[in-house]
Amino acid sequence: MNYFLGIDIAKTNHVASLMNNTGDVVIRAIKFTNSNEGFQKLLSTIQDKLGKLSNIEVAMEATGHYWLALYSALTDNGFNVSVYNPYQVKSYRGAYNNRKQKNDVIDSIIIADYLRVFGSKESRLPEKNLLSLKQLTRFRSNIVDNVSSLKTQVIGILDKVFPEYKKLFCDTFGVTSKQLLLNCPTPDDIIKISTTKLANLLSKSSRGKFNKDSALHIKNIAKSSFGIKFTTDACSFEIKQLINQIIFLEKQIDEVSVEIKALYNKLDSHLLSVPGVGVNLAPIILAEIGDINNFDKPSKLIAFAGTDPSENQSGNKLSTNEKTSKRGSPYLRHAIYTASLVAISNETELRTYYDKKISEGKHHFVALAGISRKLLTIIYYILKENRDYIRYDNIKDNKN
Repeated sequence: MNYFLGIDIAKTNHVASLMNNTGDVVIRAIKFTNSNEGFQKLLSTIQDKLGKLSNIEVAMEATGHYWLALYSALTDNGFNVSVYNPYQVKSYRGAYNNRKQKNDVIDSIIIADYLRVFGSKESRLPEKNLLSLKQLTRFRSNIVDNVSSLKTQVIGILDKVFPEYKKLFCDTFGVTSKQLLLNCPTPDDIIKISTTKLANLLSKSSRGKFNKDSALHIKNIAKSSFGIKFTTDACSFEIKQLINQIIFLEKQIDEVSVEIKALYNKLDSHLLSVPGVGVNLAPIILAEIGDINNFDKPSKLIAFAGTDPSENQSGNKLSTNEKTSKRGSPYLRHAIYTASLVAISNETELRTYYDKKISEGKHHFVALAGISRKLLTIIYYILKENRDYIRYDNIKDNKN
């Protein structure tokens, strides 16, 4: 007799239930910790009941990253493990559980029954370089978000103490501006420093672009600033601390970018040939997609990215919403959205499609979602076929 083990994954404790091939629950709710001791408890409980560990297929949902350690332990011990996207099981949960109750025990039984009914699927971890790339690209994205948050805080303080500052530099967080904010972040600080010292500071950090005239101009702006005159010492200290954090994190971004580039170059994915996909986006897209063979058609990749139109069902009536479902990987979705913005500026065919949708009265984001789906379709085929994307203009030139 064959057995089906369904595991509901959580951060600290997992719950497993075992079902036979007739749908009877043989073991209900084995609760075990996400540890070696917990794993041994799972195996011993099953072995005590069945007397053996053969003829057992295992299934779990890919919940965050918490399933990885258990998946590794199970496969290392010879188990065939199917890993399902939670959305695959969600629809089955409604049919299986009419009262739509949701708890760890019920979910583990539903996962086991899903495996019994629909059969196992080949699941394997992406290769080591892909996993490392995913780890580092997400790490970089989080650092970039932190830097953006810190910059917003700096702008907020400057708006209070030195509202005119944004007119002094074309980039508030360029090299010269950051050095000024690190040393003289408020009008009082600028007034106190000598013109010579300020000029030297500006000249050194700008490689001679700013001079004594620039220093005098900044001093005059500081003297007539409409910023608040209280708590300036506290604001000065806070800005300096925030700028130091920004400089530190920007250095980390540069360092992790070097590591990402080295990993990406080993994988040779051809993504840089795709319209709108640059050196920062290509590694994110590749890492989030993982093994393209997990998707047997472009629509499944589109759904995985969450750029497919959402659906609403009432009774037998099914309607498609122009809003995207926003399921799946937010990192992939954001990368594709960013690439789409670039692509409509430099790819004739995609720009034509975008303009057509806008002329039909579609919202900018609806038209952009259509571009995202087209890009994902392009990405699907170049990854499947392991080749560069051939631009439409190049095809016409070759024909001529």
